[in-house]
Amino acid sequence: MLCTRCHHFEAAPDGVLCTQCAAPTGFQAPPAGAAPTAWLRSPVGLGRAAAVMLGLVAAADLFSLGAGALMYDASGDLAAGDFRDAVVRRADQADVLYTVASAAQSVTLIACAIVYLNWFQRVRVNAEAFDSSGHSKKRGWTIWAWFVPIVNLWFPRRIALDIWDASSPWGKPRGHGLVNTWWTLWIVALFAGRVGYSAYQRADTAQEIHDATVQAMFADALDLWAALFAVLVVLRLTRMQDEKAHQGPVPVAA
Repeated sequence: MLCTRCHHFEAAPDGVLCTQCAAPTGFQAPPAGAAPTAWLRSPVGLGRAAAVMLGLVAAADLFSLGAGALMYDASGDLAAGDFRDAVVRRADQADVLYTVASAAQSVTLIACAIVYLNWFQRVRVNAEAFDSSGHSKKRGWTIWAWFVPIVNLWFPRRIALDIWDASSPWGKPRGHGLVNTWWTLWIVALFAGRVGYSAYQRADTAQEIHDATVQAMFADALDLWAALFAVLVVLRLTRMQDEKAHQGPVPVAA
């Protein structure tokens, strides 16, 4: 039977209210020994941490862009036949900075992934508590979707959209423009990064390095924007879930 309060979800087997209406307002910890299910837990702390880590990723991309600009300038002079000591020193400095920037990007990306995936798992479970029927992918895909080849090109976006829809205010669905913009930038940056990295690894001459640096800088710029839009998605979705949880169960139709 349908819940006698909201007339939206199925009532619990031993009651007349659904789990949404029977649950207290706000975030609750599951009782000790409870079976695995969807319990609302605050995403605010993890959301802020994920936003900070994404900001560090963006900062590493900005650092790499600066190193790339120096490399582009020095390699251009070398390609033009300018081998003065000052130019050679500038090229060596750019090479060192590029190496440091690459390491910084790798470290911040790994650290960010750990925090971000914990947040993503949290908001996915919360979304299931808000609406258990609005998810096209099982909960296990929340993590694995990012690592399985080919699947990782569209599963994470689909999961994110399902979370977004379930977390929207009752009766007021939010548009997908922000999520789609973030995901488009992320996918394009992913492919551009692979192309730029391969070109830079193959480069031997000053001219080849000069050309490859342009591709690498383009990928860094895209990744920077993708990280910034990811921050917006994290903060917006976290706020949506926090507000919806404190609004209580789905409002009763008049």
